[in-house]
Amino acid sequence: MADYTALTEAGTALVELLRDNLTPEPLGNRELINLCSPHESENNQLTLYLYHIEEEAQNLSAGYYSVDSGTERRRPAQYTLHYLMTAHSKAPTQMKEADQQRMMGAAIQTLRDNPVIPRRYLGGSLAAENAQIHVSLDRMPMEQMLKIWNNNSKDYKLSIVVTLTGVTIDSRRERGVKRVTEVIIGSDQKKGEAT
Repeated sequence: MADYTALTEAGTALVELLRDNLTPEPLGNRELINLCSPHESENNQLTLYLYHIEEEAQNLSAGYYSVDSGTERRRPAQYTLHYLMTAHSKAPTQMKEADQQRMMGAAIQTLRDNPVIPRRYLGGSLAAENAQIHVSLDRMPMEQMLKIWNNNSKDYKLSIVVTLTGVTIDSRRERGVKRVTEVIIGSDQKKGEAT
């Protein structure tokens, strides 16, 4: 089962997928694609920022399952991760917009071509459980996108929302159970007594 590191492992898998497909063109260096805030991009040209996590189908993760004859563990929970992907061009001003659009176009193409992150990119507990992490582009209203950017004095940059689903985190909560070992069927009443 996936551990609490699944969030980091999913983000890293997404970054590695983009690094393999966006270099050497349109980006010359793999290290220019990273998990970080778009407001603190420094030398990065494509940033992925995990801004929202939500639990999928809570009633499916309710209850316990049997680990062994005397132990039950709480069911794992699945999460949807929402990333803000932003292009940061280092090109001269007159070429900056075209450069950002080229990066985003290549990223969108890669994500559409890989609706499930290939297993070779998964590491740690996600690899151990053979997770299937689904990738999609999300529709975010422009007002919500601007709220993310307006909390900072920096100018808005071309961004899209990438959603990963199927990220599972196992529970550590366990409880002991006693199995039924004997069943007595019958009545303690004597013959002739009224019930």
